[in-house]
Amino acid sequence: MPTVLITGANRGIGLEFARQYSRDGWDVIATARRSSAELDALDVRVEPLELTDLDAVASFGERVDGPLDLLIANAGTMTPQEAQTAADGRAWAEMLTVNTITPYLLARSVLPQVAAAEGKMLALTSGMGSIGESSGGYVPYRSSKAALNMAWHSLAIDVKRQGVIAAMLDPGWVKTRMGGASAPTTPEQSVADMRRLIERLGPEDSGAFLKRDGSRHGW
Repeated sequence: MPTVLITGANRGIGLEFARQYSRDGWDVIATARRSSAELDALDVRVEPLELTDLDAVASFGERVDGPLDLLIANAGTMTPQEAQTAADGRAWAEMLTVNTITPYLLARSVLPQVAAAEGKMLALTSGMGSIGESSGGYVPYRSSKAALNMAWHSLAIDVKRQGVIAAMLDPGWVKTRMGGASAPTTPEQSVADMRRLIERLGPEDSGAFLKRDGSRHGW
């Protein structure tokens, strides 16, 4: 039975990943700062994880026994939207920790387990992290996702020799608390699309910045 580790699984896209993989018979390890009634109702293993606690993140691999077929680094934040004050700057620095540094350290911490399974590591990013496609605004969020893309691309190069595939996936504009009620895509649809893409990813896709339909974003 394959095993997947999903961060930020208490709501939104992370919760939907946990729901779908659990339904299909995977062993699911779901992390969240705080669990939720929806997550607790699933047949998954819930592990608390504070994303700003880098000691806990960097040692998380100690909590994972045996091979890990899939890592989905989903958790993230979109606050602050702009940076105009010192307080905004401090919030931006925390965003960079949560959106960029934490996923990378977590991937490194579970790399031995993923390598044992010759598995896959997926970071959920955003088209807003594309420098070439940027329309301006949302500088903190855009910069954190662009930095994540760079970190994950480098990770993909480093882990390829171990048989591990690492790629970045853009789920699209999804109807979640972060995406808002106007988003055109449901979590169910976005996750189903991404799961089909994850299933068919091969070594030639490692390091790619992908939309959920498999097409590539410009860097």
